[in-house]
Amino acid sequence: MRRDASSPQFDIDQPTIARVYDALLGGKDNFAADREGAKIYLKHVPDAGKCAIDNRAALVRGVQYLARVAGIDQFLDIGSGLPTVKNTHEAAQEINPDAKVVYVDNDPIVLAHGRALLASNESTTVITADLRDPEYILAHEEVKSTLDFNRPIGLMIVGLHMHFHDDEQPDEWVRTLLDACPAGSYLFITDFVDTGDDLQKSIERAGLESLGNGWIRTPERIREHFLGLPLIEPGLDFLERWYPEEPDREVPDADKLEPYQRILMAAIGKKE
Repeated sequence: MRRDASSPQFDIDQPTIARVYDALLGGKDNFAADREGAKIYLKHVPDAGKCAIDNRAALVRGVQYLARVAGIDQFLDIGSGLPTVKNTHEAAQEINPDAKVVYVDNDPIVLAHGRALLASNESTTVITADLRDPEYILAHEEVKSTLDFNRPIGLMIVGLHMHFHDDEQPDEWVRTLLDACPAGSYLFITDFVDTGDDLQKSIERAGLESLGNGWIRTPERIREHFLGLPLIEPGLDFLERWYPEEPDREVPDADKLEPYQRILMAAIGKKE
């Protein structure tokens, strides 16, 4: 892994999205404040840890589709969190050892830990940046030297949209990134959904109390995140029903899912 010259600074007394998520996944790269944040999620949604695990499993399935079926060999993973507990680079490089991955996260500890975790992986790098500044991401030397934007990119915004209020217009940040990607690229998103379930409202309360963000959105609003891109089969669906490599797989009816299995939806759109 190529390295930034800078040494990131971070505040371990404030919970962050990446580290709370790591705590919910059962990881070890978190601090007391993050574990307290995870406890708030678990107070409101006792199966929040299962939601985090299911989201990571869906990430792996999406990357496997992109690498094996779509032939994508370079990935830009925004809001990636800590690169542990099987993440994008492992899922992609198991299929194509030459696949390139750039992780982007606004938590500096992701860079600090990524340096150690990925020190021997020359095809994967980590940068500290924020989705709010897509121009900075695109201009970053690590991004430009790792990814070839003349060839299709797998742009990943997995488990991130919920942390931005619609008033911030997060779709416009994604549009800037997607505009830089050529035809044949893909946009992969998971997000908290609002279909009227009480537990969905509870995950929103947990996020607002723990991190100050974490809004749920209707399926119609989530589809707007894809900026008009056609969705690959099976379209936008709950994670437990979403298997892009097996779109005809027999899956449970939505109303047969456990309540925690109706908190997140996923989809992949293709830029044509």
